[in-house]
Amino acid sequence: MTQCTAPGCTGRIEDGFCGVCGLAPPDVRTPDQDRSAPRPPGPFPPVPRPGAAPPEEWPGRPGSDPGSGDDSGSHPVSGNVRLSGRSGPGNTAGSTGTPLSGSSSGRTSRPTSRGMLGMGLVQVPVVPYRDPSEAVMTDPVVAEKNRYCGHCNEKVGRSRGGQPGRTQGFCRRCGTQFSFVPKLVEGDMVGGQYEVLGCLAHGGLGWIYLARDRNVNDRWVVLKGLLNAGDAEAHKAAAAEREYLSQVEHPNIVKIINFAQHPDPETGIPGGHIVMEYVGGKSLRELLLDRRGEGEEDQALPLAQVIAYGLECLRALGYLHAKNLLYCDFKPDNVIQSEEQIKLIDLGGVRRIDDTASPVYTTPGYRVPEEEIIRSGPSVSSDLYAVGRALAVLSFRFSFRRRHPHSLPPRESVPLLRRYESYDRLLRRSTHNEPERRFHDAADMAEQLTGVLREVLADLDESPHPASSSLFGPESFSAADVGPHDSDTLLEPPSPTRAAALLPAPLIDPGDPAAQLLRGFSSLSPAELVPTLRSAPAPTPETRLMLVRALITEGRKLEATETLHAFNQTMPGDWRTMWYMAVMELGDGEFEDAHAHFDELYSHLPGEIAPKLGLALAAERTGGLETAAGLYRTVWNTDHSYVSAAFGLARIRRAQGQRSRAIEVLDTVPELSSLHVHAQTVLVALLVTGEDPHAADDFLRAGERLGRLGLDSERGDRLAVRVLEGALDWLGRGGRADPSARLLGAPLTEEGVRTDLERRYRALAHWARSPADRYALVDRANSLRPKTLL
Repeated sequence: MTQCTAPGCTGRIEDGFCGVCGLAPPDVRTPDQDRSAPRPPGPFPPVPRPGAAPPEEWPGRPGSDPGSGDDSGSHPVSGNVRLSGRSGPGNTAGSTGTPLSGSSSGRTSRPTSRGMLGMGLVQVPVVPYRDPSEAVMTDPVVAEKNRYCGHCNEKVGRSRGGQPGRTQGFCRRCGTQFSFVPKLVEGDMVGGQYEVLGCLAHGGLGWIYLARDRNVNDRWVVLKGLLNAGDAEAHKAAAAEREYLSQVEHPNIVKIINFAQHPDPETGIPGGHIVMEYVGGKSLRELLLDRRGEGEEDQALPLAQVIAYGLECLRALGYLHAKNLLYCDFKPDNVIQSEEQIKLIDLGGVRRIDDTASPVYTTPGYRVPEEEIIRSGPSVSSDLYAVGRALAVLSFRFSFRRRHPHSLPPRESVPLLRRYESYDRLLRRSTHNEPERRFHDAADMAEQLTGVLREVLADLDESPHPASSSLFGPESFSAADVGPHDSDTLLEPPSPTRAAALLPAPLIDPGDPAAQLLRGFSSLSPAELVPTLRSAPAPTPETRLMLVRALITEGRKLEATETLHAFNQTMPGDWRTMWYMAVMELGDGEFEDAHAHFDELYSHLPGEIAPKLGLALAAERTGGLETAAGLYRTVWNTDHSYVSAAFGLARIRRAQGQRSRAIEVLDTVPELSSLHVHAQTVLVALLVTGEDPHAADDFLRAGERLGRLGLDSERGDRLAVRVLEGALDWLGRGGRADPSARLLGAPLTEEGVRTDLERRYRALAHWARSPADRYALVDRANSLRPKTLL
């Protein structure tokens, strides 16, 4: 400490200010103090060293700050590869739940603002519009743990010797002036138009004030100024925010209204304030903490609701990316829900994709690894990485800052991830440490997330949520693939060739030069397709892929491999190369290799059904019956058009000795499906066969189902014979039914069953294909005739 030089003062300078008079010494308060103050060694400020370890997890009590800890706020990284430790409190504009929404007046009641939240699939609870006057802070302060020098990142304004830290002063390390006192107070008129009511929140880049626009119907607006007037980087970020916000027009992004200036109360120097719409709701962080306050501390938001938020945020980010802008600091604090809309707020960290010089503002727990920012700067994939991290934080509790700053807990340790494997895989792809393995397009990520949402809703609602894929066509499996007497084969694993053939095919890329021509080839058989495609004068990527599939179907593996190699050279890294490789391996009986490739495709396209179906077929053949059953169940529960998954699940349950569960699955094949009759035929067969003892109810149910099927005479008689033979065997082993019970119109007694069997066998004899078959059927009818005295 040094002696204060103010006239007549006996105090000492501590933390940049005199402990008695509160003034800075004259030699410090010079206009050029920034140039004359000592600088840290090296061209750039060092990486900050937080004074306190970040929290293990977000506290579970309402109102606690999940961004607490010295590294909880947005941290900038310069284009010259430095982390400059900008430590905001996590509560940025709107993260308090008060900021930013468009009220046209000061009224608290207004028409409901309906958005697309939930896509019509999810019922997301409405967050009431919040009265702005109730959101004003009574004691606007910046927590000491979030006070840092705007130039060198040194801790400033901290408590010492039992005395509270100063909110204004000079950095002891570099001499830069700091101030964490709001520059505007109630009654101030900014720009001659905006009357200040007070502070709403504070964040890494500035104070947030509530004001009335006296020129436009006294509407509520938000003013955003600088948190630390001495922070040059904050000034730059504010200017950038003003520039970018003026270009942005999107329903999910806060809208800039104006830019106004107001003189600093101490220096008289005009300070800039961005004027934005007021969003009266709650941040996703607040909604999470409210949820935890209502129940267990480990509670999270419902998964379907979290995904609904994610989809809307991806729409907003996709819009920014299309304008060559990166958001950089995505986190739950920066997303506000008001009524049925969400808004992405605080564009202070936005920068152009090709910007390599501006500081990068990020938040620990959501940002990509530091070395990635240092090596290549922010990117579209780093924005989407942050979305994946936010989805994880909102949907289950884990130590996302300390223990897992750049990873996710093992799937086995999180019940939600164990239940929804597709969601687990989506999170792991979006937050992969290798940038090239992440999502690189917001629309692509949204499409996969939508597929995952449909799976989640199908599980929660216990009803299908189908939708057409933009990548794959339907599965190639219909009644035409099953002969009239081959229903039993549906409970046997399909042959390798058949398994490969039934999988959906990737859709033709409409941008391919030959796309229109190839659509006209849909009626050609593989044998006709091969010479037609080979004669194409200038093969395109889609021409090669169609040829690959035709060659696989024809069993010409070597040629298919060569053609696929040519496609891969033209389109390196295209996922379809691996798809057709996996299909080829499946069709060739190389189940282990097919399993590995389908598994990788599942991780790459977690919202698509086709990779799951392929993986299930491979897993079934490699002995992973429960894995296959889980995949078949997910596919079938989500979309009942994939009937092969129903038969796959049924045959696994039967193989596991769970006959009743196999029957339950077959019973869900809808009547409108071309395979409904086949499913019911197999169901009837399961009811009357097997090692388990059967009750009379099984035979009566089988007879009832058979009667409803409306089969033609021959098929009906064949299935009836199967039911009656089973019933006769059961009666011969001592089975007894109620005397009034009737099976297929006859009494469920030995005499009644024998009489009906004789009639059915004689009917089948009329349909016999050869005399030998006819004689055999007549002999069987005679042998079953009930004994009489005549």
